[in-house]
Amino acid sequence: MSRATLLVMKIGVFDSGIGGKIVADELQLAFTDDEILYAHDREHVPYGNKSPEEIQQLTLLAITPLINAGCTVIVIACNTASTNAISFLRKTHPRIFFIGLEPMIKPAATQTKSGVIAVCATRATLASESYAILKEMWAKDVRVIEPDCHEWASVIENNRSEEIEVAALVADLRKKRCDVIVLGCTHYHWLKKRFQNANQNMIILEPTDAIRQRIDHFKQDYSSFTAATN
Repeated sequence: MSRATLLVMKIGVFDSGIGGKIVADELQLAFTDDEILYAHDREHVPYGNKSPEEIQQLTLLAITPLINAGCTVIVIACNTASTNAISFLRKTHPRIFFIGLEPMIKPAATQTKSGVIAVCATRATLASESYAILKEMWAKDVRVIEPDCHEWASVIENNRSEEIEVAALVADLRKKRCDVIVLGCTHYHWLKKRFQNANQNMIILEPTDAIRQRIDHFKQDYSSFTAATN
């Protein structure tokens, strides 16, 4: 089915802070006919130091405007909210197609040549059950380094990202033979170019392309179903 025949949709994007703005902007470029709505919860950022129950309730409250606006698809562009709240949201609003983010352990484990990867994520994401499952499924034969990034979201949210010593971290990871770095928080996407500039030979993974593909597949399936039932 061509893009021209796909139904126009409202697509919501939520992140606890400014990280999801990058995702929303890139989705608008990819889906020019759709309306991309963006919601955040900067009042309570960062989510990474909160309990799973707090994260669930804060996320639900923050996406209520997207639900009320009639979004068919809502992207939870926050790894912490995805790993702690996505199942809760799907049960609460089963008619909405939720797309969650999760650290890209599988592609990192597949692409590493040294057998050493790094996952930059919040404490809540690293402590979540879904993250543990991902590691168990895909990283049994891979060493996973988890740098201390717990202050990054707040620093980036307050426009002080230059204080994060990306080059020093990359150099340390290279000494440990790491060749793939996973950016497991959308706030950290603002650092992607700095990671790439620090070492051109390292693979830097973040999930924007995967989100686009999932929305595209959903739109095709949804349009086909709608056409068949009309």
